[in-house]
Amino acid sequence: MMRRLIIAMLAGLLPVAAVAADFRSVAEPAAVLYDAPSSKSRKLFIVNRGYPLEVVVQVEGWVKVRDAAGALSWIESKSLDNTRNVLLRGATTVRQKPAADAPAAFEGQRDLLLELVEGASAGWIHVRHRDGTAGYVRAADVWGG
Repeated sequence: MMRRLIIAMLAGLLPVAAVAADFRSVAEPAAVLYDAPSSKSRKLFIVNRGYPLEVVVQVEGWVKVRDAAGALSWIESKSLDNTRNVLLRGATTVRQKPAADAPAAFEGQRDLLLELVEGASAGWIHVRHRDGTAGYVRAADVWGG
């Protein structure tokens, strides 16, 4: 009996561990990150349009988020949209195909903002530069995807 209970408890925890991170991008030209869910709280940072943020929790009109540096803060939910962007973690070659030996599409520097075209497949994600050039980058080389 005890063994079945333990197995049932563990089985109930597995779906929680398998949940993927929820990322959203800043929708406004500039948005303020606060230290609490109130516009009267202390302003921490200003982030530009397109910056990806990981959603931690949502509370009436506010979203607790994590940025690429790992800092937690709050942003008004109206400042976010479902557009998916990623930041390069370092200088990276964006490839024409999802393969390490594929020709380069372009070279990207650390913190370059790229639009996520298609999510990870075999460890690669399809991205697009703001100039329209598209390519593939390893999922491990970006933050926000």
